[in-house]
Amino acid sequence: MKKEKDSADKVNGSSNNAKDLQGVQVKTPGSKIREELLSRGMLQKEFAVRMGITEKHLSKLINGEVLLTPNIATRLATVLGIPASVWSALEAEYRESLLRAQAEEGLEKDVALAQCFPYAEMAKLGWVPETRSAKEKAKNLRNFFEVVELSLVENWQLTGFAGKALSVRDEDDLTLMAWMQEARRKARNTPSQPLNLKGLADLVQRIPEWTTERINVFTSKLEKELAQMGVVLVFLPRLRGLTIQSAAFPSGNRIVIALTEKKMDDHEFCSRLFHELAHVILGHVWQEEGTVEQDERDANLWARNTLLPRKEFDAFRHAGKFTEQSILSFAARQGIAPGILVGRLQYEGLIGGGTLNRLKREIDVRKG
Repeated sequence: MKKEKDSADKVNGSSNNAKDLQGVQVKTPGSKIREELLSRGMLQKEFAVRMGITEKHLSKLINGEVLLTPNIATRLATVLGIPASVWSALEAEYRESLLRAQAEEGLEKDVALAQCFPYAEMAKLGWVPETRSAKEKAKNLRNFFEVVELSLVENWQLTGFAGKALSVRDEDDLTLMAWMQEARRKARNTPSQPLNLKGLADLVQRIPEWTTERINVFTSKLEKELAQMGVVLVFLPRLRGLTIQSAAFPSGNRIVIALTEKKMDDHEFCSRLFHELAHVILGHVWQEEGTVEQDERDANLWARNTLLPRKEFDAFRHAGKFTEQSILSFAARQGIAPGILVGRLQYEGLIGGGTLNRLKREIDVRKG
């Protein structure tokens, strides 16, 4: 009799129902089985025999410790006369409620992290919905970054770029992560081919000569031809606290190069662009530990020598004649915009910072 009492206690045991996010009780398949056994006055041991399963497995099934599989649903339909679809629906609803509850528990940690993002500025730009609710901010940021937990955004696969390794413990890094994520999202609207490194290496050798064309022709051709090689150019507003003006990073089978929306002269624009292209050509965008100072120096050197061949520029520099006419003549021979040569001379201290700025052309990549 004692053994039967133990089995009966199992039938009459506490419910394992879960509560959804609104606190509403969600009935588990186990609780439904328990109800059916009580209504029939049937013990678990007997029911296990009728089901063709062990009593141990039945106990786990009732307690929600194992999944109610289609096989079990079919057996329950035969033994209890309740369609298998009902049991499968109960199981699906219960498991979904557990996942929602787990997500809600994890949300508390994300609420604290969400406060460190520049949410108000992101909302003003239309990147995320406006809200004052801390939980809504966390949920919206999860959707923005397309992650189940905000802490995942520091994973290199999600936010790696040609720069330092990023951390969620650094607010400046969080700002950069948000800026780069918006660039990824925006890049999806630009059709492009998969990355073609060899084709890209050949293409960049031709870009300097395009700088002599009208600005709108140059920028339009640049975006189109880079996209054909798997590189998407994206221009974004600069978030407060953003520590960089440009970045290059993988996104699927292509590369995104993001630059801040601002007015720039042609030297600054090309210098930033070629620096990021260098990170792609030299393979820095795939370094999981981030770049080091030598990588940045190598990128700068590559960019300078690709825009203006080193041998030719050294000869011009050693001649020491930096008049407007000599600059125009040398730029024409090299097939490059004179403003880029002026900027290079200024950068190296060969002419004053304001000298011959009239030869530079303005490139305004601000949108709207």
